[in-house]
Amino acid sequence: MPTKYIFVTGGVVSSIGKGIVASSLGRLLKNRGHSVRILKLDPYINIDPGTMSPYQHGEVFVTEDGAETDLDLGHYERFTDTDLARENSVTSGAIYWSVITKERRGDYLSGTVQVIPHITNEIKDRIHQVGAKADVAIVEIGGTVGDIEGLPFLEAIRQFRKDAGRDNVLYVHVTLVPSLKAAGELKTKPTQHSVKELRSLGIQPDVLVCRTEAPLPESVREKLALFCDIDPEAVIENQDVRNIYEVPAMLERQGLAEQVIARLGLKPSANDAAAWDDFVARLSNPARKVRIGIVGKYAKLADAYLSVIESLRIASAQEGAEVELKWIHADAEIEQDGAERHLSDVDAVLVPGGFGLRGIEGKIAAIRYARERKIPFLGLCLGMQTAVIEFARHVAGLGGANSAEFDPGTPYPVIDLLPEQKDVHGMGGTMRLGAYPCRLSAGTRARELYGAELISERHRHRYEVNNALLPRLVEKGLVVSGTSPDGRLVEIVELSDHPYFVACQFHPEFKSRPGKPHPLFLGFVRAALAHSDSAGAPLAAEVR
Repeated sequence: MPTKYIFVTGGVVSSIGKGIVASSLGRLLKNRGHSVRILKLDPYINIDPGTMSPYQHGEVFVTEDGAETDLDLGHYERFTDTDLARENSVTSGAIYWSVITKERRGDYLSGTVQVIPHITNEIKDRIHQVGAKADVAIVEIGGTVGDIEGLPFLEAIRQFRKDAGRDNVLYVHVTLVPSLKAAGELKTKPTQHSVKELRSLGIQPDVLVCRTEAPLPESVREKLALFCDIDPEAVIENQDVRNIYEVPAMLERQGLAEQVIARLGLKPSANDAAAWDDFVARLSNPARKVRIGIVGKYAKLADAYLSVIESLRIASAQEGAEVELKWIHADAEIEQDGAERHLSDVDAVLVPGGFGLRGIEGKIAAIRYARERKIPFLGLCLGMQTAVIEFARHVAGLGGANSAEFDPGTPYPVIDLLPEQKDVHGMGGTMRLGAYPCRLSAGTRARELYGAELISERHRHRYEVNNALLPRLVEKGLVVSGTSPDGRLVEIVELSDHPYFVACQFHPEFKSRPGKPHPLFLGFVRAALAHSDSAGAPLAAEVR
């Protein structure tokens, strides 16, 4: 059977939930035994989001092979429980770069290079590349129909139905049906205009997924079906839910998967959703709460730490608990007001990754507070580096210790540039990226949590613990529980005289999956719950 292709577009507004729809559809098809790969086509000119501020585009999700990608790939991996790769995230910048490189090499010799057919052919080649590895390829086009930068992608997927065969291609359009309080009704005109724009580009959607705050009355469904030339049963309600993991079941109840299978001629089979439903039930019916403080630089935008949030939710659900996040600005709050004012009411402290000097002293102060007060602590990437700096200053007696990144003149550069980074000058895609092995030391908390000696984790950093100063830290009690197999790079540090003080150089949040919490997050949440119990805090009470 040839590969089937599902193209997901969006209209009216951005951030409408195309990624969740694509991920949920992938989950539903996988529940029925079909192999699924999801591809994100992003219209921006950057080669990848690696050099963007998280305030611009949310977190940068890193794949096993070291690609810096859009945060939607995190949703794809979590919903379909599949490791994706560089090929699963493509931008306009990458497409144009490839075409221009071919032109300079002479591949188009004697020809005029144009958007059609050269750019569109390159886009279609990338789609075929992903489709060759699965029964179904789901392709999400970033942005909104009508955006000028997205036109080559829309033209490419228009051509794709003719190239792959009409029976092998299906178009899903995600749009908004707003509710106007003054009018007291749902308004279909934005969706009508969005579909009209899509049809003007030669694409007739087969399925309409309507994002809405309120249920769609049958009259609204019929109106949308009539004006958008879509079968009434193909108008799917995508109502706001308590958590994103409820979306697959909502779409399943409306028959979306069955429609897709019928339209594409896929082999029908039973929907095996038991494991997913069990996870959603745990997530939706917590017996207690736990409050975790996240001390970060980008605390104004939760999407900057999306995988961290989902990892905490997944781990908490495993323990029958609901995680309550307290966002704390490392610079604007802790550096100005002190750690105790903002951390005295949390059950645990997490310091996530990041780059740059802003907020570093606030993170160090938060870590010191957690260490001295015996509050569970988890540090991720930069969170580990700041934990080492804090320990060096306040335990090992190395006054003025710092990272060479923040203070090139520090007398004790306990964090220094990776040797292989010293001659690197470019910014994009030049860090230590992707999966690397790590060996865990016997008798450590990390070894106990993982239950294995050799593990693999995803990285995104340029700096490391300075081995020249490491012996002084170890002498004062810093436990190095994980290193690269050759022992050259410190991967995990912990404290043995603390309920839970673990920090890692990698990003474990990228490998958490629903029903499969990452060991470091699971151990962290368990420690937070234990701390809450011992403190007798009201947060430990049953949820009413």
